[in-house]
Amino acid sequence: MPAQIIDGKQVAADMRAELKTEVAQLREQGIIPGLGVILVGEDPASTSYVTAKEKACAEAGIYSDDNRLPADTSQADLIAKVEEMNANPKIHGILVQLPLPKHIDEDAVIGAIAPEKDVDGFTPGNVGRLVIGQECFMPCTPHGVVQLLARSGMEISGAHVVVVGRSNIVGKPIANMLLQKKPNANATVTICHTGTRDMASFTRQADILIVAAGRPNTITADMVKPGAAVIDVGVNRIPDDTKKSGFRLVGDVDFEGIKEKASLLTPVPGGVGPMTITMLMVNTVESAKRHAQ
Repeated sequence: MPAQIIDGKQVAADMRAELKTEVAQLREQGIIPGLGVILVGEDPASTSYVTAKEKACAEAGIYSDDNRLPADTSQADLIAKVEEMNANPKIHGILVQLPLPKHIDEDAVIGAIAPEKDVDGFTPGNVGRLVIGQECFMPCTPHGVVQLLARSGMEISGAHVVVVGRSNIVGKPIANMLLQKKPNANATVTICHTGTRDMASFTRQADILIVAAGRPNTITADMVKPGAAVIDVGVNRIPDDTKKSGFRLVGDVDFEGIKEKASLLTPVPGGVGPMTITMLMVNTVESAKRHAQ
């Protein structure tokens, strides 16, 4: 039986509708969740993401303070802007859009964000809390993956999860999130990466296979156990003369081959992608509630 294709757009839309209701209730109490965003330069992908974020905030009723700075902004000036947002009571979450220009130390800038406003979940304090299982802001893309699995009816507890990729943005945090002794977690987790020998011997054991490798066709159908849930986090551009743009987007897995073998499968685009901004807003609203308490 072909896999159930997880509609990330629909899941995101459902969550945003829930969030809109929650924000309206907070506003009745005089609490207006606020998100501060800093974009340095004019990277097309980053600009597109920030524009989509602005639209999503407006639809949900979240206050958005957007700051677009020139590419030659100094590291000191950028950190000063972050510190200004740290001190602003109207801002509950801060997003510094990555990547930053090469002359800026990303770690220094991220480290300047107040942990209680780190809605991206990237500061060392939040990463540490995630690892030891304390309350924290979870990184948006991994958090979105968990929501897709849970809302699709996948039983995570007791499952063998294999994560392909060890980035600080997806691989490491999703592994740590799913091994915690908590709801929508409590899994046995294996991480594969470029140094893994015979990767297929591990991926074939996965009840849930999460792929964030950054390379098309990293996972083919022969590497997947029948009935597994496959979450494709990758987004890659490949040439396609039939498209006006000259390219099309694909994930890290062989979608056509795997859809005849898996039980659940995310498409690219339209799978994990729509969840990232949604979880950013979820974290911002949660930060506003914590601040009010």
